[in-house]
Amino acid sequence: MNKPEKLPQRVRIEADGTVTIAVGKVELGQGISTALAQIAAEELGVDLSKIRVLPASTAYSPDEGVTSGSLSIQDGGKALRAACAELKGRAEKPASEYRIVGTNAPRLDLPGKFAGRASYVQDMVLPGMLHARVIRPPKPFGKLLSIPEHPGLVREGSFAAVLAEREEDAIEAARKLRAKAAWSDGPAAPQDIYAWLKAHVAESKVQKESADAAAKARGVKHFKAEYRKPFICHASIGPSCALARMKGDTLEVWSHTQGIYNLRKEIALVLRMPEEKVIVQHAEGAGCYGHNGADDVALDAALIARMSRGRPVRLQWTRDDEFAWEPYGPAMVMALEASLDSQGNIVSWRHDLWSNGHTHRPGRANQPVLVAAAEIARPFERGPAVDPPLPAGGAQRNAVQGYEFPDHKVTFHYVRDAPVHGSSLRSLGAFGNVFAIESFMDELSDGDPLGFRLKHLKDPRGRAVLEEAVRKAGPFKKAEGRGRGIAYARYKNVGAYCAVVAEVEAGGAELKVTRLVAAVDVGLPVNPDGVVNQIEGGCVQATSWTLKEQWKPGTVSWEEYPILRFSEAPAVDVVVLKNSFPSLGAGECTMGPTVAAIANALHDALGVRVRKLPLTPENIANA
Repeated sequence: MNKPEKLPQRVRIEADGTVTIAVGKVELGQGISTALAQIAAEELGVDLSKIRVLPASTAYSPDEGVTSGSLSIQDGGKALRAACAELKGRAEKPASEYRIVGTNAPRLDLPGKFAGRASYVQDMVLPGMLHARVIRPPKPFGKLLSIPEHPGLVREGSFAAVLAEREEDAIEAARKLRAKAAWSDGPAAPQDIYAWLKAHVAESKVQKESADAAAKARGVKHFKAEYRKPFICHASIGPSCALARMKGDTLEVWSHTQGIYNLRKEIALVLRMPEEKVIVQHAEGAGCYGHNGADDVALDAALIARMSRGRPVRLQWTRDDEFAWEPYGPAMVMALEASLDSQGNIVSWRHDLWSNGHTHRPGRANQPVLVAAAEIARPFERGPAVDPPLPAGGAQRNAVQGYEFPDHKVTFHYVRDAPVHGSSLRSLGAFGNVFAIESFMDELSDGDPLGFRLKHLKDPRGRAVLEEAVRKAGPFKKAEGRGRGIAYARYKNVGAYCAVVAEVEAGGAELKVTRLVAAVDVGLPVNPDGVVNQIEGGCVQATSWTLKEQWKPGTVSWEEYPILRFSEAPAVDVVVLKNSFPSLGAGECTMGPTVAAIANALHDALGVRVRKLPLTPENIANA
């Protein structure tokens, strides 16, 4: 693996004056390696160029869980700062003395990528490497009944793949074998997923409740609305890839996983190996922003490597594989009710949510969750997707609104059975919940969306991002088919604050988002430019989800699953409010406010309230 087997500590000063840091958080394109290097350089008092960040590996990295939830800086950065301070033998440096943290340090990983150097797991080449392709049915959960013999075919139970010296030969062999293979039918996806969710509730649990009968009795106007979010794909431009190699009784795996230790645990469980005999090393892949196919393809590669007679294996999923088999962001239904008193104040609020769990990551239970675990000769029963309790949550993330209402109740109706494979997608349930909450707030606002929100929001940091977003957006000239909308949320109710103003044009057949303005408060920004990059990326991705994206059975290509084109991307202005509060993650806070701001802008433009995503011409017409 060309790395030390074990570092004596998280931070090590080398003889040449460089500093090696081993971290458990992984680089997913979000610039985390640069930000963590800034923290180490600042605390140790060395130049940033002296810091060397090792790729995360179970061979030497601390176990810092999964790189998710916008917690890398908030938690991983805090731990690294403490380790550096301990190495220096003093208390942590006060923020007032920072000279590196808080500056726009250039990304450490970009020069090599700009120069075209091999940077990703897809680029890796190991001596004697074979190329592999998995052979799976076009629909999830079918079982392999028969497949023709082929010199490169490897099979265990319903799990089958083909190996070849050259990648193009593996591709062609897999195509021919897939065409001649026979599978049993998997379960059919329901025609109406939203009705299906409501009909398959396993458990209903109140997430938060504050009963105030007197306040509720003051209600004179009553409102109800239901909002819907479809299955959404991660839709990485580069399909998932992994490499694996058996060296004696030790298995080495290179993966763009978000959780090296969790993946190691699951691979060891499925292959029935001791965990210490499995080494998982992170290698960058295409941006994932949630639990995509990286872990599944890693288990696939591990299974094939065990059958490849000691030769290393590179397994690349195809676009068809990715759309058919990756975990999707689950569909959701949100039903809201509210009562207003005679002064227009919200006195009662109800939020009911129906969804599968949004957490189906490997290594978190004694039941495997990865696809191949249910396909091998001694298959495992696949465990259900679940959710941690709030404030992290999953489906219920941000279902508890951040405003102050005297009487309120939030209930999560958990659906255990799943018609398709679902798991974490950027912001998890916050995307759907904030879409519903902030759309409903607009419906209740009686033409004053900013004032109405400020009337019910006491948190000064929340008020500040709302007011700053509107200030930055500036005057807006209303015209036919043009509209502006606003939305706000504090991510997970304990994370970053974000308000978004959206401007749209609704003339012609499609809705076009022309401009987004985002104001965010992430506490002390370690790398302000990195924060801006994250916010811009989140706004654009959320715009794509809002306007276009929905997975349906039979999706195998970009024709069935269109995403936002470069020519359709809106202009994005970002304001980062600066303060010295503890640092908060920036990666996911924009998703909910962006979709809701766009939906509110559409209503401003056309007078039409669309409560079903995405905001396609069909759904707009139906509304």
